[in-house]
Amino acid sequence: MAEGLDDVDRRIIDELRRDGRMSMRTLAETLHISRANAYVRVQRLESTGVIRGYRAEIDPVLAGLGTSAYVTVNLDQAKWRSVREELRTLRGVEHIGLVGGEFDLVLLVRARDNADLRHLILDQIQGMNGIVNTHTLLVFEEPVPAGPPPAAPAS
Repeated sequence: MAEGLDDVDRRIIDELRRDGRMSMRTLAETLHISRANAYVRVQRLESTGVIRGYRAEIDPVLAGLGTSAYVTVNLDQAKWRSVREELRTLRGVEHIGLVGGEFDLVLLVRARDNADLRHLILDQIQGMNGIVNTHTLLVFEEPVPAGPPPAAPAS
């Protein structure tokens, strides 16, 4: 659908990325379009999967997840789908990226503390059928990005 997005669609996406709780009235006023137009466009963006959902942005430290790491994973290529599905069930695995290069997956994991992180990586992830090895990169600091999220690319 990306090629079917116009400037108004991209502006809607940008506004909702800034504030997913924005009312249709506020969205329409911000973009100088009618509420009916805003509603129809948002509904279309949702039904076509461009907008996949709305969620709260959580501060991991304040939510009790003070330890974060990126974990690179090498796996048995024939088992990547089952590994992916099993990783999706693990509490603490926030992001899974299938990548090309010297490893197969990059994970962003969050845990209460180092002991919890150790259990997640060494016991749960490395214990999965299909995982060959992992490498852990501990995150020392995650600065909050300045300003609004980047604008959607123009077509």
